[in-house]
Amino acid sequence: MTLNARQKKILELARATGEVEIDVLAQKFDVTSQTIRRDINALCDNRLLERYHGGATLPGTVENLHYGIRQHVHSDSKEAIGRALAEQIPDNSSLFINVGTTTEAAGHALINRCNGLKIITNNLNVAIEASNKADFEVIVTGGRVRGADKAVVGASAVDMIEQFMVDFAIVGISGIDSTGNLLDFDYREVRVAQAILRNARTVYLLADSTKFGRNALVKMGHVSQLTALFTDQHPPKPIADLLDRHGVRVIVSGPTAP
Repeated sequence: MTLNARQKKILELARATGEVEIDVLAQKFDVTSQTIRRDINALCDNRLLERYHGGATLPGTVENLHYGIRQHVHSDSKEAIGRALAEQIPDNSSLFINVGTTTEAAGHALINRCNGLKIITNNLNVAIEASNKADFEVIVTGGRVRGADKAVVGASAVDMIEQFMVDFAIVGISGIDSTGNLLDFDYREVRVAQAILRNARTVYLLADSTKFGRNALVKMGHVSQLTALFTDQHPPKPIADLLDRHGVRVIVSGPTAP
């Protein structure tokens, strides 16, 4: 799903207040309640909001969107973020790539731009595509394969990641809260991501603007561990101030970038 300008603003308001009401939104945007209801239905159908009578609220913090939905949410922005990331990776580098649709977009961009990469990943979608490039060396972690998104998780994946020290970590995330916590939904996936953060010289986080202020159950880390954030819009001020305080570069690119 690609959000229109009004839907993006509705989502921003929901994140700021926790919920939105249809009648209030209709008055704010000077449109009919039916128009707002269609916007709300579209956001709820993609599990960005949850309906209640007369409005909607933010979804729960214990379950992520289905992988098939995540593939289509902000897909243009994810592709732009991936291309911007690829511009920062020198040929003949070593890197981790973790699970997520934005990191998959980055993997695709790396194939088109870079040469001689050594990639260690727990993302089978990345591994399959990257292995088609003759001068890439691709190493897949061991562990349990999660059927929905082909992520490899568990203790075996963590143990294998700990054997390496790479040039770059390319990681995705489900949410960044106003205190700078990096949040996700599956503790097994998070354990792998934490090992990736520990064993990379440079850490690049890829996160489109829907991740700002989004809550999830499991804490992966903090923005202070990052080298740079690649996104499609400038972060809200509380997050932007934290990034600046910790010397994290912010690289904005994509269809929604100013």
